[in-house]
Amino acid sequence: MDGLDEGVRTELTRLRQSIDNIDAAIVHILAERFKCTQRVGRLKAEHRLPAADPAREARQIARLRQLAESAHLDPAFAEKLLGFIIAEVIRHHEDAAGGVAGA
Repeated sequence: MDGLDEGVRTELTRLRQSIDNIDAAIVHILAERFKCTQRVGRLKAEHRLPAADPAREARQIARLRQLAESAHLDPAFAEKLLGFIIAEVIRHHEDAAGGVAGA
């Protein structure tokens, strides 16, 4: 970044600090989401419910695509992100079911 105008350097630093703050918020929000989904997983395991709920997942994907569109975010990207999160949630639910079955 040598040779950059001081104003450009300052603006880059400011924007990157904002990005870092947003990334931290995303991590904390995901942690809260996973706390909730882990409680759902334990409840499902206790009541011997399946780890996956395809109807719920489809509703969530449709809902998130609409939210993404209204936020001017690529809905396909939002769907991929949610798909990744859902896969992790299902893995947690399967682990919870295994823990209850093994108890």
